[in-house]
Amino acid sequence: MEFTMKENGFKADFEYGTLHVSGNEEFGFRPYQLLVSSVAVCSGGVLRKVLAKKRLEYKDIKVSAEVTRNPEGAQEIQKIHMHFTIIGSNLSEEKIEKSLVVTKKNCSMVQSVKDSIEITESFEIVEG
Repeated sequence: MEFTMKENGFKADFEYGTLHVSGNEEFGFRPYQLLVSSVAVCSGGVLRKVLAKKRLEYKDIKVSAEVTRNPEGAQEIQKIHMHFTIIGSNLSEEKIEKSLVVTKKNCSMVQSVKDSIEITESFEIVEG
């Protein structure tokens, strides 16, 4: 990956398109947004694979992330809490809990930050 400086941040060209990153939301994605997005979307993608492997029927997965940052110093991320809304039929809480344990162990982004950022999860099942 190569990042090129621009007036209000940096940009990088990828196969999918150009990524603009800036500390100012008017000019690109903020670095913490990208980090949290990576953790949340990686977790959602792994959960999707785990549920499919277990042959659990679901229609949709939504992930919301709540971020706690240190108000002093560098504003580093201290905690990411992800809430998964799983829409499907005949899903048991026990199977989803076990699936989230497997998900956490197999998400490369969670494993990359687990020693410096507290990662927690919760979930709800919506019949649909």
